Amino acid sequence: MRMILILTTLVIAFTPTALLDGENDSDLFTFVRLRYSGQFTRLSSWRVDWPASDRNFIWQLSKQTNIVVAPREKIIDVGARELFEYPFAYMLEVGSLRLSKQEAENLREYLLRGGFIFIDDFHGEREWKWFYTEFKKIFPDREPEDIPISHPIFRCFFKIDKLIQIPGLRSLFNGRTYERIDGYPAYCRGVYDDYGRLMMMINFNSDLGDAWEHAAEDYYPREYSNAALQMGINAVIYTLTH
Repeated sequence: MRMILILTTLVIAFTPTALLDGENDSDLFTFVRLRYSGQFTRLSSWRVDWPASDRNFIWQLSKQTNIVVAPREKIIDVGARELFEYPFAYMLEVGSLRLSKQEAENLREYLLRGGFIFIDDFHGEREWKWFYTEFKKIFPDREPEDIPISHPIFRCFFKIDKLIQIPGLRSLFNGRTYERIDGYPAYCRGVYDDYGRLMMMINFNSDLGDAWEHAAEDYYPREYSNAALQMGINAVIYTLTH
């Protein structure tokens, strides 16, 4: 598959000087995908769209910014202490998420100590209710809330003026943008720490991972792949600067 340059803005955003000098490869930005267990009646879907989605996003992040990016993603279990070595993590299909008490505590500590989790690709009220149940294991005393379009995460690199629903490939081929009959419109919700830092971005009723995966394919509309890549890149920039 030939990778093409999808986006047009090439603004320089973040320059870790030591990395450019090759002094400390351990400080490369690494895209982390979180691995989790599934429900009793449904297998875990943590690997959906992998590895093409991750690697296309990594390629674009490297091309669109001067962040020094590791060429391959890293898969880390939600309960692993290794997660604390990385500022940004991606998790999807959380309508099948199942967390143990230890895993929930690990994610809570990671987020409160400065980590950021980008959640993607789950749809409809049934999946939201399941995710919300697991989310409350992480933060019993916090609530997800809609992120206003004026928030810095929509301004820190690309200027994003409106949210659009990003369709998965199957939905697109069926002539629609939503995956479930009650999976419309798209929402972008967030969870904040005590200092107002956004520490979790929840993309609900939207499938950014599919757009990353198929960004170089002629059959996937550029409008959606551009929007999905911009959202992801902004999230990384926000993570590294807040």
